[in-house]
Amino acid sequence: MSQRKIHGKPVSDEQIQAWADEAEAGYDTATLRRRGRPTAGEGPGTVVPVRLDGPTLAALMKRAEEEGLANRSEAIRAAVRAWAHVA
Repeated sequence: MSQRKIHGKPVSDEQIQAWADEAEAGYDTATLRRRGRPTAGEGPGTVVPVRLDGPTLAALMKRAEEEGLANRSEAIRAAVRAWAHVA
């Protein structure tokens, strides 16, 4: 019999059976951890490819850093919301 491991630690047949029993009983989907990217606003987002020249991107990232925005996507969303007057 092969030894079953998770993260390098052995897993007993009893633990596997306990997990199987739990799964067969069903899960409350409201309490499960969500996977994937968080939503960007209300609901799923649409990918919109944008090309920016070097000086524009540098200015965007400088302002993003000044405003404490986490990444390029957040900076672009903030800029578009401000221009489009969306909350």
